[in-house]
Amino acid sequence: MHYMLLIYTDPDDAPQVASETEGRAMMKGWFDYTTALHEAGVHVAGDALHPADTASTVRVRSGERLVTDGPFAETKEWLGGYYVIDVPDLDAALDWAARMPNIAYGSVEVRPLMVFAEQPA
Repeated sequence: MHYMLLIYTDPDDAPQVASETEGRAMMKGWFDYTTALHEAGVHVAGDALHPADTASTVRVRSGERLVTDGPFAETKEWLGGYYVIDVPDLDAALDWAARMPNIAYGSVEVRPLMVFAEQPA
């Protein structure tokens, strides 16, 4: 079953990177996590996102397109990235979420992906 792991972090709670060496060390944790997903054969997809202040939100109301800067919802936590994993059940997905490098200061939303019987051609 496929699950999406949505990675959230409050920028105020995230560790501050004071040097390039600290930045590389923090990224190594993410690279190691991604490698572990690959080695376990559960990685399907995943990417980091640019900060929330680079987002645009699109709505169409009464036939008019409205574009606003920023994410849809006002929130302290930002969606920073995601992984899609293929694991047998929710417990396995929760185990992978608990291993996320930011889990000590962020959160991971775990959601099963819907599978439709009919797919568009």
